[in-house]
Amino acid sequence: MSYFGTDGIRGKFGQLPITPEFALKLGFAAGTILKQQSFNHKPVVVLGKDTRLSGYILESALQSGLNAAGVYVHLLGPLPTPAIAHLTRALHADAGIVISASHNPYFDNGIKFFSAEGKKLPDSLQNAINEELKKEILIENTADLGKSVRVKDANGRYIEFCKSTFPYHYDLRNLKIVVDCANGAAYNVGPAVFRELGAKVVTIYNEPNGLNINENCGSTHPQALQKAVLEHQADLGVAFDGDADRVVLVDHQGNLIDGDHILYILATKAKKKPLGIVGTVMSNMAFELALKQAEVPFVRANVGDRYVLQALAEKQWSIGGEPSGHILTLDKSTTGDAIIATLQVLTVMVYQQKSLHELTSELKLFPQILVNVRLEKMIDPFAVPHLVEAFKNAEKQLEGRGRLLIRKSGTEPMIRVMVEGEHASEVQALANDLADLIRKHAEENA
Repeated sequence: MSYFGTDGIRGKFGQLPITPEFALKLGFAAGTILKQQSFNHKPVVVLGKDTRLSGYILESALQSGLNAAGVYVHLLGPLPTPAIAHLTRALHADAGIVISASHNPYFDNGIKFFSAEGKKLPDSLQNAINEELKKEILIENTADLGKSVRVKDANGRYIEFCKSTFPYHYDLRNLKIVVDCANGAAYNVGPAVFRELGAKVVTIYNEPNGLNINENCGSTHPQALQKAVLEHQADLGVAFDGDADRVVLVDHQGNLIDGDHILYILATKAKKKPLGIVGTVMSNMAFELALKQAEVPFVRANVGDRYVLQALAEKQWSIGGEPSGHILTLDKSTTGDAIIATLQVLTVMVYQQKSLHELTSELKLFPQILVNVRLEKMIDPFAVPHLVEAFKNAEKQLEGRGRLLIRKSGTEPMIRVMVEGEHASEVQALANDLADLIRKHAEENA
């Protein structure tokens, strides 16, 4: 059994594998593998977390397991996931670990590893840790135990790194920015970066209590940010998710600027045109057509930053992402970074001397409807002839004017029906009709 999913290990705290006992064993297993690969030194791991209450417990358990395996641990405290990736490299650590469930509710948590290069852990290492988890914890020599130290300047180091991705001869003195920190990991460093670059910053949802992370705020609930931008007459709004690897923006009119808009700005308005852009199967067709018109190559990957990263590596490009706001700028950072992605948009705003609204006004996204069909038991809709026929008819109806995407959830018994096209009423009707067909078939064959 592999405990690792597409983005580390994740689940509800208190239920396997997100328990203190498992975290202790995971720390020992990971530490043992790292020690086997470190021939001439005791391995070092940096360990950070978001603001969930359960993070303190998992941190202590992981730290104990790693120390027991003979690993030195550098404790970073609450910091964005991409900050842990950066500090893994900056501190020349052998690996980084972040305790976070990203945009999930407070009662979930997760554990994600970074390699020494600040990238996702190779499958070979994950497999080795999985095998080690089958063994019992065995401490042979007390003299070989590791120690833990707290990195007191972790926040400052990361703030300076973020600022270094913004041109030194630019500043944000003419901008008023509302920052929604999602009561998460960026509650401290996020506003500080923009403030130190000269912006007037208004912060909301930056008082984490361990239980309010992502609660009706942040990138998954941007309505409060849209309202705050209008109330404060700000130039733009920025909304992070719980671990600040995702971001959505709001222009001065209160319009939502999602990941497709952000990629559009970086692809068509920046000083230097990128070699190409990687999106996902969820990227809007209007965005794809706009890139085609701008003569910027575009490819789609499966949903998930792991697949976007793979496509970027294959193409040797640097910019990609998802509509949800997970933006990769690999010439600046090794992983998706909400603060750095925002700074790249701000760089274009300063360079063009244009508002966020002006930079995105030419991109009119097609209406996109997503209907989730929850089932008692998972079915394969592509194995049902009359459903396949209905999908083909819908695609034919949308040909050249829209897209249809039917996909199975990887984590629960659910079929996701996504339809997009020029006309909202047509898109809504098609999505509902196809969802009803799938639901009816599932009920008749339960």
